[in-house]
Amino acid sequence: MKQFEIHQITHLPPKILALEKEAVEEGFRFITRLIDEWHSGTNRFDAPGECLMVACLNQQLIGVGGLSIDPYAEANTARLRRVYVAASSRGQHVGQALVKALLTHAALRFRSVHLSTDTPEGDSFYLHCGFIRTDIPHATHVMQLGNS
Repeated sequence: MKQFEIHQITHLPPKILALEKEAVEEGFRFITRLIDEWHSGTNRFDAPGECLMVACLNQQLIGVGGLSIDPYAEANTARLRRVYVAASSRGQHVGQALVKALLTHAALRFRSVHLSTDTPEGDSFYLHCGFIRTDIPHATHVMQLGNS
């Protein structure tokens, strides 16, 4: 099996445009929003506890995901955002590894993590990652991290 790497980034790599193109072709606009918000300064995942991570294989960008302070929730709550894995890398545990790395980072500062997905595939994926469904406003899934 091919070995991929996951690491935190502080600048958007130019290769994000290829990932954006693929996401848009699949009907997902959230990578476009990630790029737009990054360039405008609206969200650079740089507040305390926040981060943006990428997954790479052979120096190719195959996934991205971010963690930010959840603007809709109480303090000590993070929001998992903009998680996307290239179609060619799905089913190879890239998404799970990316989410696990983001959750490990979140556990350093936050008590819980919220997210919102609107696809059955996303629902299934996040349940598999250990999230539970929720009916709280502005979130479809939640995970308690056990921090006090």
